Amino acid sequence: MSFINKTVREINCKIVYYGAGLGGKTTNLQWICQQTGGNNGGKMLSLTADEDRTLFFDFLPLEIGKVRDYKVRFHLYTVPGQVFYQASRKLVLRGVDGIVFVADSQVERMDANLEALEDLKRNLKELGVDFMELPYVLQLNKRDLPNIVLAHEMRAQLMLKNEPVFEAIAKEGRGVLETLQGVGRQVLAQLKKG
Repeated sequence: MSFINKTVREINCKIVYYGAGLGGKTTNLQWICQQTGGNNGGKMLSLTADEDRTLFFDFLPLEIGKVRDYKVRFHLYTVPGQVFYQASRKLVLRGVDGIVFVADSQVERMDANLEALEDLKRNLKELGVDFMELPYVLQLNKRDLPNIVLAHEMRAQLMLKNEPVFEAIAKEGRGVLETLQGVGRQVLAQLKKG
């Protein structure tokens, strides 16, 4: 749920990048941070393990404009992809306003994608979040690799509610901003309704 600070006329929205380990969640945020140069609100904070995998979460605040004379800031988070960080993933989801599910396009990662998707649905249910009402997009990442699942097959297996789908190569920035804009539009539309 968005946090509204009436004193400073600011609305803070939380967008979480979710998916299996090594799927490209952190790479998305790194690319966004490089493109904004910290000019839109802040610097990226990462808590990683020795092998450069996300240990707890990544965080990047972005100021994106105004709604009804209130500054709107998106706080972008990633969750750790590894299953043994289950409690951390659920904690990061608390208060979520929108989700980007980052799916790894490699054939050998489809089971991990499906497991992460089930984990997301289970965690949201436990937190009392109605997934069908939550702004949500699907990103098919790593489309540049040789052994990938066809996009229409990934859609058939991973789409949950006719959500927007974006093909991406996060390490090159392809599809990254489009993905963020896709979920951002949905979050802003909900803000304007409320």
